[in-house]
Amino acid sequence: MNHNTPLSPRPLSHLTDVQRRVLSANQLRAHGVSAARTTAQCRPGGPWQQLLPGVYVLHPGPATSEERLHAALLYAGWPAAGRAKSVPAQGQVHTEPPAAVVTGLAALALHRFSSAPPLLSLDRIDILVPRTRRLRSTGCAQLVRAQVMPGAEMIAGVPVAPVPRALADAVAVLDDAEAVRRLLTEAVRCGHTEPAAVVRELTQARLLTRAHVVDAVDALLAEGRSIAEDRLYAMVSGFGLPAPLWNVDLRLPGGPHLGGLDAYWPEQGVAVELDTRAPRQGHEEEAALWSECSRKREALERLGITVVHITPKKLRDSLEQQAAVVRTALMASAEREPAAYVVVLPR
Repeated sequence: MNHNTPLSPRPLSHLTDVQRRVLSANQLRAHGVSAARTTAQCRPGGPWQQLLPGVYVLHPGPATSEERLHAALLYAGWPAAGRAKSVPAQGQVHTEPPAAVVTGLAALALHRFSSAPPLLSLDRIDILVPRTRRLRSTGCAQLVRAQVMPGAEMIAGVPVAPVPRALADAVAVLDDAEAVRRLLTEAVRCGHTEPAAVVRELTQARLLTRAHVVDAVDALLAEGRSIAEDRLYAMVSGFGLPAPLWNVDLRLPGGPHLGGLDAYWPEQGVAVELDTRAPRQGHEEEAALWSECSRKREALERLGITVVHITPKKLRDSLEQQAAVVRTALMASAEREPAAYVVVLPR
């Protein structure tokens, strides 16, 4: 008698179709299938097959892309034993990082990137696991090790890495400059994420030493800037704000340049500046850039000009709230001293 086989096998009714077709050795034992029977079922010409070490597909013939995806996750240890009831539902985010998540091109396909190849065409499924896991890549399961595991979103019943992390892991294995550019551009153009988040992940992965990645990031930042400007225009017109002067430079009469602004209301002395900085530089360069932005803001505010900083993410996620912030600043101008006279020039 096999002492690892439970006396009262668990039913399969709670599993999805793909989970019934793809099971690990531990799951099979939990459902009353002994190791000997599993081996017999996987003999040549048998009804089952071993897709990865310790992972079985319970039918003959090629595995589907969905089966390969679930097999790779099972091989990497997801879901962990005893954790099946805690798996979040579709669209929910894990409150704590799971033991393994889909990343790279497979994750981008699940995030519905049109520029990512479909799952069916992928020879490898990238699975993100903690750095300390003692497990090797094999078959379709390509393991990517993470110093810190990110949160994950449930898509199609599996945990998937956030878009910025999935992009970084995809770019790491892509030499095609055009493919990299398309992926990064789509990430921003279709609203999956913001440029700063992507650049942060690429920087942490040390991918900005590659010329084709740097070129793609330049295109990404230009795309992100353009989209943020369009949203700012839509905010002003859509929420009934007075028309500002767009894209201007300010100077003191006969004096120094004060800085560029995305929108300026001269009568109210209110300005909007889009914060589209991305952490491409090292810590020292980033600190210097932030210090420069702070000095500009302080110089304008000493002249009585209120500067409203808005990030692209805020324009994407809370347009009405940002319009309210600008409207409040415009209304408050009636209660303070008029701003100093400055020269306004097109930027």
